[in-house]
Amino acid sequence: MLYNLLYPLTDEFGIFNLFKYLTFRAGGAVLTALIVSFVVGPNLIAWLRKWQKQGQPIRTDGPESHLLTKKGTPTMGGILILIGLVISTLLWADLRDQYVWIVLLVTLSYGLIGFLDDFLKVSKKNPKGLPGKLKLAGQVGIALIAGTWVYAIHPLPLAGALAVPFLKHVLLQLGWFFLPFAAFVVVGASNAVNLTDGLDGLAIVPVMIAASVFAIISYLVGHVKYAEYLQIHYVAGTGELAVFCGALVGAGLGFLWYNAPPALVFMGDTGSLALGGALGAISVVTKHELVLAIVGGLFVLETVSVIVQVASFKLTGKRVFRMAPLHHHFEKKGWAEPTVVIRFWIIATILGLVGLSTLKLR
Repeated sequence: MLYNLLYPLTDEFGIFNLFKYLTFRAGGAVLTALIVSFVVGPNLIAWLRKWQKQGQPIRTDGPESHLLTKKGTPTMGGILILIGLVISTLLWADLRDQYVWIVLLVTLSYGLIGFLDDFLKVSKKNPKGLPGKLKLAGQVGIALIAGTWVYAIHPLPLAGALAVPFLKHVLLQLGWFFLPFAAFVVVGASNAVNLTDGLDGLAIVPVMIAASVFAIISYLVGHVKYAEYLQIHYVAGTGELAVFCGALVGAGLGFLWYNAPPALVFMGDTGSLALGGALGAISVVTKHELVLAIVGGLFVLETVSVIVQVASFKLTGKRVFRMAPLHHHFEKKGWAEPTVVIRFWIIATILGLVGLSTLKLR
């Protein structure tokens, strides 16, 4: 909005030329989202605590310590993230850019699904929430709409194609199969972040790391000279997603202020489904879907641990891990919660750097 309002006045006020630069607006988005989080956070958390009273229902089949340490902590903290993210994005992004609206559509729609899930958990005091099939149907439907929109506005030969990391000019033409593939990426990313969100601060920092990586990727993919130099596929307009990613980092930092151990609030499905969906949508728009699997490798690992655990138990009656997702396995082994969280952050940082290396190693 600020770009659309102020940049045209550059001839009269030279300082407004700053709004031309994505780096300036992305930095502004980080700070704005962070400030909004600090302003809104205390009152929102107080309201959530008053409304929810007993907080998020804690699974009885989870680690025993959670029944003591996390009881009474309110959920739906994802609302705080979404408020900072949306306000900051609308202020600093070029609102004529369709890619910004696609990612906002997925983020807010998935946030709404998560909100309904959290609301049912709290109101019914039941950790199950929305029926799984209904939740999945909503996620798939929204992802297909977003995928169709991306397919329609991507230029040829990128429309309906899959780029392969480490290979310079390889494009696998998927045709209309691109739509279910895009839906798989968005829904998979959303649920992978959701599975990872089980300890204080565990999910939000890897999300911020992934968002930082994709801020760089979006900027480079949307810059014709840098894309040509790095021999990556140029997608005009995707640079504006660097502003969205900056807003996500700022909102994540603000949320972490309240979610750091011991957490004052949990993000809940309101936050985890929305953030994962946002990362998935950005990867589809920038043609870096496979790179997301590297950058978000921690989320992939957590998801695979659940799949392996369920498959092993159904086929053999035995469990591979003491508990799934993987972070609970290490808790069961005696690792302290901060130890698990910080070591997983380190893994996420390493994977983020590996993901960035795909831009040059071709």
